[in-house]
Amino acid sequence: MENLLCDEVWLSSPETPKLTHETEHCTLKPDHGSADSFYTTKEDSEQAIVICLEKELSYMPEPGYLEYLQSNDLVFARFRAVQWLIKTCSRLNFCIGTVFRAVNYLDRFISMSQCRGWKNWMVELLSIACLSIASKFNETYLASFDELQLEDLEHCFQWSTIQQMELMVLQALKWRLGSTTTYSYTELITSNIICDLNYYLHKELINQVNKTLLKAILDFKLLPYPPSLVAVSALWCNLEELIPSSYDVHLTKIMKLINQDHEDDIMACRRIMKEWLVRPFCNLKISEQNSHYCPSSPVTVLLVERIDIDDCRVDLSLFGMPLPGSNGESSRNKRKRE
Repeated sequence: MENLLCDEVWLSSPETPKLTHETEHCTLKPDHGSADSFYTTKEDSEQAIVICLEKELSYMPEPGYLEYLQSNDLVFARFRAVQWLIKTCSRLNFCIGTVFRAVNYLDRFISMSQCRGWKNWMVELLSIACLSIASKFNETYLASFDELQLEDLEHCFQWSTIQQMELMVLQALKWRLGSTTTYSYTELITSNIICDLNYYLHKELINQVNKTLLKAILDFKLLPYPPSLVAVSALWCNLEELIPSSYDVHLTKIMKLINQDHEDDIMACRRIMKEWLVRPFCNLKISEQNSHYCPSSPVTVLLVERIDIDDCRVDLSLFGMPLPGSNGESSRNKRKRE
């Protein structure tokens, strides 16, 4: 009977999707071997941050990605996909880093695509493939394709279709999966750069920053900003709330690690995050063309009879990307060379 319970907060309306109950109550565990296990000194943490800063731009979506989302009415479709990734990772007890990697793969793939007619099933298939890849990269336990598709999807795909989609994503990303995301900076900065907090405050700070960053990956307005700037903005907001008397001291230490030329961008990210406190995602307006992505009633009011899609009905060429194996080189050999 639990599946028949109405969960009105999942989507409040097609106009103003809110991140409240669903994501706030998702429980995601830290990654296996978190940053404080590897970097035991301040110098090591600072060097790791420098490395992340050097490579983060190469793991961002292609330039013009935000405009691509808007021009193809994909803003709300992406919002729903990221929300599904967060909920599914929580349900499967995946690490929080898996969410950020999966969202990174999703954004990078969409930004590379030449597709001009995205369908709902295409976004769902891509989301499943990205989560499957991220979990293989990041988890010790691998969920089956049936487990991944257990909830909140309108379509159900065969395992062979998902595998083909995985290969297409891997080929598009050139097997570059070790992404630098906003989450990459959380414990690097808090573990040793901010080292004078007591145990409770330190853990609470990490917890609150991670919650803020989960909201950040849902907000399309933050997509143009590098992960480091979004992470610093999240730290700023939470330091200001948790230790208002001395947050500026810690912020000064953090800002020294970031190029001062980015101070205006950090301020812009912070303003976006501050907007959430007043009107959560008030700026996410959905056009009428996108209304087919939003059910007329909450998706958990009734059991949804999902559409089973078999291999013969899936045309992967619609994604506007080279099909797996079409370049004449086996994926295995390409991966080995990379």
